[in-house]
Amino acid sequence: MNKQIVMLVLMLLYSASTLSTECVVLLHGLARTSNSMNELEQKLTDKGYYVANVDYLSREKEIIELSEIAISEGLSRCQAHTSSPVNFVTHSLGGILVRQYYKNHPPENVKRVIMLGPPNNGSEIVDSLKNLPGYSLLNGPAGQQLGTKNDDLPKHLGPVNFELGVIAGTRSINLILSTFLPNPDDGKVSVESTKIEGMCGFMTLPVSHPFLMKDDQAINEVINFLAYGKFKHESAINFCHNEHVGEDL
Repeated sequence: MNKQIVMLVLMLLYSASTLSTECVVLLHGLARTSNSMNELEQKLTDKGYYVANVDYLSREKEIIELSEIAISEGLSRCQAHTSSPVNFVTHSLGGILVRQYYKNHPPENVKRVIMLGPPNNGSEIVDSLKNLPGYSLLNGPAGQQLGTKNDDLPKHLGPVNFELGVIAGTRSINLILSTFLPNPDDGKVSVESTKIEGMCGFMTLPVSHPFLMKDDQAINEVINFLAYGKFKHESAINFCHNEHVGEDL
């Protein structure tokens, strides 16, 4: 009898260890680090996700190379943890890395993506300032690629080929930079520029660009979209038809 109990316990432990949990890859923005995504990492971990909070040197390489480095690392960490399917939550440039990567790779194991303040159509700030002395030093090669012109990288990525929700900010703490942007904006990206063909959900919050990933309401909406494929906020527009919106999480 004792041997049977021991065997049963071992089988249960083995089964539990091999259960696959969903993975969430976090990608920070330009000139930031993975520390900026720590609050999101903790909240998502508390919800039972395995979280790969990827740190990448955003100012050292162009976007195509950054995308291969950062996303390959995130996917490898999910695989090593046997976590599947894969979701992404990104801030600013991080969203462009996902679009660039899945322009060249099929999103076979991708479930959902949420982008916070993504310059999906570029930023007019880059158009106006990228040729000024010091801009390249501060923002690197990737920062030079984020303009709104037809020859800038965002214009060549096309519609998204995965289930996407976008959260845009409408409050600016940098009124000088906001003068270069169409209203409304978050101080770095206009609301209109965050939109992209093929997205499933879109909403705005009165939050500035640097704080979108730390805002409690934004985090709650991220959690809901990951679970149900929809935003709950009163400003939300949900284009894709999912069965459940979800309750407070």
